[in-house]
Amino acid sequence: MTTTKPITVLLVEDHEVTRVGLRSLLRAFENLDIVGEAETVGDAISQAGKLKPDVILMDIRLRDGTGFDACRAIQKLGIESRVLFLTSFADDDVLFEAIASGADGYLLKEINSQSLVDAIVNVAAGKSILDPAVTRRVLARIKHVGGPRPADDRISKLSPQELRIVSLVSEGKTNKEIAVALGLSDKTVKNYLSNAMEKLNTNRRSQTAAMYIQHGKR
Repeated sequence: MTTTKPITVLLVEDHEVTRVGLRSLLRAFENLDIVGEAETVGDAISQAGKLKPDVILMDIRLRDGTGFDACRAIQKLGIESRVLFLTSFADDDVLFEAIASGADGYLLKEINSQSLVDAIVNVAAGKSILDPAVTRRVLARIKHVGGPRPADDRISKLSPQELRIVSLVSEGKTNKEIAVALGLSDKTVKNYLSNAMEKLNTNRRSQTAAMYIQHGKR
């Protein structure tokens, strides 16, 4: 009988009460393993490099800086850890700054425990997670402003198939799910997405999704 290896998680949160609460909550799920905790940018970078967790659950406000600072530095470590922001900030600009820093997901702390665990599992599996409430508001704001959205020549460089694939990435779908939806092989989807990301000058699925939501979604 094979057992699935638990997803390793590093908690980065400067409020002790919140951190203890998250630790207690997540430890109740057998598929998660809390391997470390940090409350500063420096600590987060150090722990990430040492532990190489599958997912880093990151707050925005830290004692010596921001989660954005930590996320950017962690990207430079060359490890495969994925960063999921969990924050009380519902500001649209903060969402895009999180994505620009290299995050793989962005959730609000109002989320329930099962949805949080599901998000951690999905991020670990390669999906990009954007809180639906924030995403809806970003789209609503774009719609309310009316007229053409800010132009971005990079979007226009995408082929119709690349655009279809990027649109499905923005819905949080994996390459395998996209392959099934479009009747393509996983490898073909990966190649199309790689070409699209090169044209868009993005290196994370979440950045690609955010650019499509902001500039390309019609």
